[in-house]
Amino acid sequence: MKYVVVTGGVVSGLGKGVTASSIGVVLKACGLRVTSIKIDPYLNTDAGTMSPFEHGEVFVLDDGGEVDLDLGNYERFLDVRLTRDNNITTGKIYQSVLDKERRGDYLGKTVQVVPHITDAIKNWIESVSVIPVDGKEGPADVCVIELGGTVGDIESMPFIEALRQLYFSLGQDNFCLIHVSLIPVLGVVGEQKTKPTQHSVRELRALGLTPHFLACRSAEPLLEGTKQKLSQFCHVSIGNILNIHDVPNIWHIPLLLQNQNAHDAILKQLDLINVATPPNLQEWNNRAQKFDDLKDSVRIAMVGKYVGLTDSYLSVVKALLHACISCSLKPAVDWIAASDLEDDSAKLTPELHAAAWKTLKSAACVLVPGGFGDRGVKGMILAANYARVNKVPYLGICLGMQISVIEFARSVLGLKRANSSEFDAQTPDPVIIFMPEGSRTHMGSTMRLGARRTLFQTSDCITAKLYHNQKFVDERHRHRYEVNPEVVGMLEEAGLKFVGKDESGQRMEIVELPDHPFYVGVQFHPEFKSRPGKPSAPFLGLILAATGQLGAYLSEQQNGSL
Repeated sequence: MKYVVVTGGVVSGLGKGVTASSIGVVLKACGLRVTSIKIDPYLNTDAGTMSPFEHGEVFVLDDGGEVDLDLGNYERFLDVRLTRDNNITTGKIYQSVLDKERRGDYLGKTVQVVPHITDAIKNWIESVSVIPVDGKEGPADVCVIELGGTVGDIESMPFIEALRQLYFSLGQDNFCLIHVSLIPVLGVVGEQKTKPTQHSVRELRALGLTPHFLACRSAEPLLEGTKQKLSQFCHVSIGNILNIHDVPNIWHIPLLLQNQNAHDAILKQLDLINVATPPNLQEWNNRAQKFDDLKDSVRIAMVGKYVGLTDSYLSVVKALLHACISCSLKPAVDWIAASDLEDDSAKLTPELHAAAWKTLKSAACVLVPGGFGDRGVKGMILAANYARVNKVPYLGICLGMQISVIEFARSVLGLKRANSSEFDAQTPDPVIIFMPEGSRTHMGSTMRLGARRTLFQTSDCITAKLYHNQKFVDERHRHRYEVNPEVVGMLEEAGLKFVGKDESGQRMEIVELPDHPFYVGVQFHPEFKSRPGKPSAPFLGLILAATGQLGAYLSEQQNGSL
């Protein structure tokens, strides 16, 4: 196994995940099979209990793993299906070592960071890197490892030591270290400063690792003098200094790397030059160019509770992007804090309230994504009501589907206190209830998680047609509450149709309003399996409906021309 390790310096948030993904794309374009591992140095065993405000979205894998959002980048860029073990955290490593110690596996030895923790890290990396993730037999050719955080952080020290040991044991031809750093421009002089990168590389070398490549993040392309300075003071050959400057969209980054012949240099370092083929990135080039050339856009009202940090809904945003591009449109997402739509907001912050409603009413469609807790729920219900009554295309995901059911029960059935037992434990009409196998005492990994099957109850519904008339779909879930089976009959009689259910028939997975242009709720999270060039069906349906193209698309598909 050949390893490409991506570390970061100077500041966090430089885009190591996109850089690592793009390196994987370029190597894959050279005919190599690529897998990836993300190392997160935090103590949590997974990302499941973290606030989206602090850490961005929690990405869910097929096996139910709740992981860092960078694994979503890997899956989208490389079109692979990763496992929970492809995300290593300090918590997972220490937990595995402590479990061994309690069992007596260390035979009375004193358990220490070196060698026991570092050995556990190396063993984890070597065992996970050989698991195929691209649907083919046998291990991949290259494993791209991203080390989260910034070099010099106390929590990442055991991982850097483990990687140093791994490099020593694997040898020069099997290990390639790429250090992502920042080249800032300060003051009116506009000089590109190399000192932060010099310090970062010096710290990395002091820990026993010397980078083979520098991936320099900058606003503008690096000047030749800046490259020479970096080469001289960081001991990296000038041909191995890669510049990832700001680009119109992230699909340009693999092309940037290709244009700098990064693939040749990395293949030479890994002794794969005779195995690989010239890179074929035509599809990426077409996609990046197509996006740059788009002129028309579609306004999408995103009504959520974590809108202060757009990374909280990263996969939703990407799924909207994939759907819009397939319709030759740019997404114009209007972020609306759900609480700003509420009646209380009209009294406390009238300007925000008025602006939120103006934004909602000017959008071509409404999307209510997933979330937890009762903050903003009243605003989401108002948004769902607006979309239903005014025939505005609506997509509700997870909580967004539950919101549409609550709103319908209140407005159409007249159950004024209809609610989810998550928000009101005393509600006389619990249309959303706690799922039976969930845990009320533990937060982590206690939800209905991962890929589950949804069976279509009829082929004559919008969602089934968008999924190409399949009998069933396997989509990823992440929730604790779901539609109360006891109220389904009553809701269906009033016109709300549950067109997708699980294999037991007790869990409601997809809801539609037949007399509406597009009013769809899904209990699963279709955004997690959306890919560039392969948009998620519910998102595609929303954009098609918002632009008046849905009817034509469905009739073309029925006629077999799509």
